[in-house]
Amino acid sequence: MSKPVKTAITPTRAEDYPEWYQQVIKAADLAENSPVRGCMVIKPWGYALWENIQRGLDAMFKATGHVNAYFPLFIPKSYIEKEAEHVDGFAKECAVVTHSRLEAGPDGKLVPAGPLDEPLIVRPTSETIIGETYAKWVQSYRDLPILINQWANVVRWEMRTRLFLRTAEFLWQEGHTVHATAKEAQEETRKMLEVYADFAENHMAMPVLKGRKTDGERFPGAVDTFCIEAMMQDRKALQAGTSHFLGQNFAKSCNIQFQSEAGQLEHAWTTSWGVSTRLIGGMIMTHSDDDGFVVPPRLAPQHVVILPIYRDEQSRAEVLAYCESLKKEISSQRYDDRPVQVQIDDRDLRGGEKTWGWVKKGVPLRVEVGPRDVAANGVFFARRDTGEKQGVSRADFVAQLPATLQAMQDNLLARAKKFREENSREINSREEFYAYFTPQNKERPEIHGGFAWAHWNGSAAVEEQIKKDLNVTIRCIPLDNSSGPGTCIFTGEPSRQRVVFAKSY
Repeated sequence: MSKPVKTAITPTRAEDYPEWYQQVIKAADLAENSPVRGCMVIKPWGYALWENIQRGLDAMFKATGHVNAYFPLFIPKSYIEKEAEHVDGFAKECAVVTHSRLEAGPDGKLVPAGPLDEPLIVRPTSETIIGETYAKWVQSYRDLPILINQWANVVRWEMRTRLFLRTAEFLWQEGHTVHATAKEAQEETRKMLEVYADFAENHMAMPVLKGRKTDGERFPGAVDTFCIEAMMQDRKALQAGTSHFLGQNFAKSCNIQFQSEAGQLEHAWTTSWGVSTRLIGGMIMTHSDDDGFVVPPRLAPQHVVILPIYRDEQSRAEVLAYCESLKKEISSQRYDDRPVQVQIDDRDLRGGEKTWGWVKKGVPLRVEVGPRDVAANGVFFARRDTGEKQGVSRADFVAQLPATLQAMQDNLLARAKKFREENSREINSREEFYAYFTPQNKERPEIHGGFAWAHWNGSAAVEEQIKKDLNVTIRCIPLDNSSGPGTCIFTGEPSRQRVVFAKSY
């Protein structure tokens, strides 16, 4: 009987996926819970990931004509109240500031003082306050379009939180644009969805489905919400980004009007779109394994870590000198329009401890250099994505670095696509649908189906019943309507196309 394989992370994905996720974050030193309930401290390795996400997305936003600005954290309550559907959607998640200062009470403890004339909401999203600002900026069609993004934090008072995936405070970007016509705003909404999909697949190596949300899942106050949906390794869906066509709803509530070329006073058309630090959670759950985090090379804080190996001071000096010159050669190579990021880890730790530390952090390439490698002018390296190890000449390793990193990037995307394909299926009856999402093992309720492509007649009542019965939602109505019309598996009524159902985060 073979011995069980020892893994760096316990429990494994198969044993307890939610706890595995938490342990990967801990082992990779990405983040930790803060003293404030529901909030997190993002540690340097985790924040470096966010910086690389920012770097990539910011360049894509600017390439499509957008610029960055910053708007206030606090929103007057009256602003939130102006758009009825919006306030209904966010009221339960709002953190409210009611006083302006603290002062010592009778018992010497600090108490709130200076009640505000109007409570302030800590922004859950910024449509209303940015809309009020845009109303002052827009007078004529010549002022349009406005194409602005902000990098910020938001607060949504979540009670059940999970690091990166759902926290009371999180980091994100939110784009807010204003247009003279509905057509321009709709084109903007779809353009930014494509930007998100491009980034998810080509930077994060995370395949996504592009689609429209149902009315029940639409952003509060929007006319249309579009999304990208990814499959995690537990077969649940993760909404990784959204882009909203707001129509004239917020323009009317915020009074964003302009004089058209014809001289008529018209309300503008607006959009908003955003992604958040949830993307880091998506990367963890898409690529990581039972030994820890696996980082796509395009977003890796470090591409290569060099681990010197020596036994005495003489060999130490030789090996470190070799490592320093190797580091310079590696740094001269470029990948993804930046120098290859490399560091030497010469900490006074046991070799195995250092090696496994970097495995758990997910660094793409680990390079070991000992006296034999110095003598042979070579390196011994390991790929994090496949675990493959090999010794090669120093020159070959350095010259092939960009190609090796891209091969790893491509492999991670292909692997994730394969997993999604293996866990997606067309379903043609209500009985098959319920069986697909009903756990067969009562002791393992997390084991269920993946993505179900099924016909649906558009009924909100059906949508709500499925959510109640199975905790399954319609993730999106795919923009690629290649399935064609059919018959709703729940009602027998006509259906325009198959939609994607799944359990989700």
